[in-house]
Amino acid sequence: MTRVTGKFQITLPKRLVDAFGIRVGDEVELIAAGDAIRIVPANAVRSGLPTEEQLRLFDEATQRLKKRAKGKKIPPATERGWTRDELYDRGRTR
Repeated sequence: MTRVTGKFQITLPKRLVDAFGIRVGDEVELIAAGDAIRIVPANAVRSGLPTEEQLRLFDEATQRLKKRAKGKKIPPATERGWTRDELYDRGRTR
């Protein structure tokens, strides 16, 4: 766990610095990732594709997934062989 200082600075844990080969003076990129922040070393391997191409490929993959899921329906709970209460009780210890 790292604390933010009064100057909004953080210290990277040694295990991460060693694992990613970060050295004093290296630049890192801070990227908003939903409700988290990614820290990406400047020397990290990038995909090499322009953002527009990455987005196009992502959109194509999304369309393929939607096509596959279109014909599949989840059967009603009564046909699945278990009830909601049985599912909830399964994880409880008594």
